[in-house]
Amino acid sequence: MLIRFFYTLILALIAPLLLFGLYKSKPNKPKFGKRWKEHFGITPKLTSNQRPIWIHAVSVGESIAATPLIKEIKKQNPEQPIIVTTTTSTGAEQIEKLGSLVEHRYMPIDFGFAVKGFLKAIQPKKMLIIETELWPNTLHQVSKFGVPITIVNARLSEKSRNNYAKFQPVFNIIEPYLTKILCQSQSDANHFESLGVAKSKLAITGSIKFDIQIADTIKEKAKALRSKLGEHRAIWIAASTHKGEDEQILNAHKNVLEIYPDALLIIVPRHPERFDSVVQLCQSSGFTTARRTNADINSCKRSQVYVGDTMGEMLILIGAADVCFMGGSLIGDKVGGHNVLEPAALGIPTISGPSYFNFKEITERLLATDGIMICEGHSLDSKVIQLLEDKHSATNMANQAHSVFKRNKGSLERSIQYAELG
Repeated sequence: MLIRFFYTLILALIAPLLLFGLYKSKPNKPKFGKRWKEHFGITPKLTSNQRPIWIHAVSVGESIAATPLIKEIKKQNPEQPIIVTTTTSTGAEQIEKLGSLVEHRYMPIDFGFAVKGFLKAIQPKKMLIIETELWPNTLHQVSKFGVPITIVNARLSEKSRNNYAKFQPVFNIIEPYLTKILCQSQSDANHFESLGVAKSKLAITGSIKFDIQIADTIKEKAKALRSKLGEHRAIWIAASTHKGEDEQILNAHKNVLEIYPDALLIIVPRHPERFDSVVQLCQSSGFTTARRTNADINSCKRSQVYVGDTMGEMLILIGAADVCFMGGSLIGDKVGGHNVLEPAALGIPTISGPSYFNFKEITERLLATDGIMICEGHSLDSKVIQLLEDKHSATNMANQAHSVFKRNKGSLERSIQYAELG
């Protein structure tokens, strides 16, 4: 109780800064509008009278990961209402694409009064947290309300485990509130157990990201985009890039252009507020640049760089490329990589930088079968050129990755079973 009091006191002091960062207007970032009140627990009731399953997916990545789970729950029980909360407006935009399958609300900030207001309005019967988003006051109030809490697709890297260990007393008050933790891998389970989580609460269900479904419409749109960009030119994509990587990627593309003068780089910044600055960087670096949002077919075919400045179209953009580099992996230990299973599911040969700790288990499975390449920024160009030149090796690598992807499916069904959602 005392620890939570001091935690709440510190949160009250830093909340203005957190909220300023959340509400600050940024280019291409959706506005919260009047819905900002939901962060304070002033939450509209649901249209359904049934108690919903509550899924929390903090932002875009977690929202995408939650999508197949949502669809499977609705497939098994079409009448079951689902509410999805996100903290960010970009996450909300992603969830809105699910249409009538779910209702969306913004996650209340981690103050008791805000969480109580949300619970009173929504009356959830279960809470599912995607990956690892643990807020002490939220978990306390939800547990007190009698709602079981399950972490789905849970991952805890060694770095995150060490960070939690620095605040072990806080983690100790969180642990009793958790009903189940469905881990992606044995190493994730080991890290949770080392922090004091009871072994009986842990289960290894694998990553639900292996259960991604590539709809025929996605493949058709990727094919149409490829035709628009140029079917017979070399095309590679740098997906989910972060500040500090773009320059390295553009330098690599200069060298690719020396071998393939009509080559095209599709670059997709991870965060929408960076779309404009990345376009400016590409142009100031001397590249003929087009944007997805306003490029006509002629400018696409003349361009050297195509900026993917939209949200939720990553699979389409990856599917239009010959080679994929997965971003977030060239800037030391700041990010830890992104989801390499998306190109694997599409059969696109993939390269990652050396920092992939957020997807360590998945990447190591791909490495064990030569289903992925790892390289430093200075050798990115040579790896891209190698895969563009040697079609046989590129195809073999993509096939190996796709085999790993197919072999590890089934996490969705296991997660639904352990979380008792069926």
